[in-house]
Amino acid sequence: MTESYNDNLHKEAIGKLYQYARELRQEPTAAEKLLWSAIRNRKLNNLKFRRQHPLDKFIVDFYCNEKKLVVELDGGVHDVKRNKEYDDARTEMLTGLNISVLRFKNEEVMSNLNDVLKKICEVAEMLSNDGS
Repeated sequence: MTESYNDNLHKEAIGKLYQYARELRQEPTAAEKLLWSAIRNRKLNNLKFRRQHPLDKFIVDFYCNEKKLVVELDGGVHDVKRNKEYDDARTEMLTGLNISVLRFKNEEVMSNLNDVLKKICEVAEMLSNDGS
């Protein structure tokens, strides 16, 4: 049985996440702005990324559906133990949906954008077109 386009793209995300994602797109962090400017419109290896994308129970920072790849940017709030545990559980759940997750600190994006882009490309190249 094949998944519908929306189920495949959003993994059955609930409606209120779409509104919240829209709001998050209106106020990106400096790191999100910088990374988005480098990957939007298929600028990075012709990969199509979406930003603040509803996926299952979450909103992910950036998502490439063709590679089943999530890119998350972490600010200082992610260093708190409780938030790290949440991030780990979230990554585990997304991995269970056959989605790979890459995490970068905001500082990495701001100071080493080229290295971040290189890592995204390396991981994307290792993934087949369906993310496996």
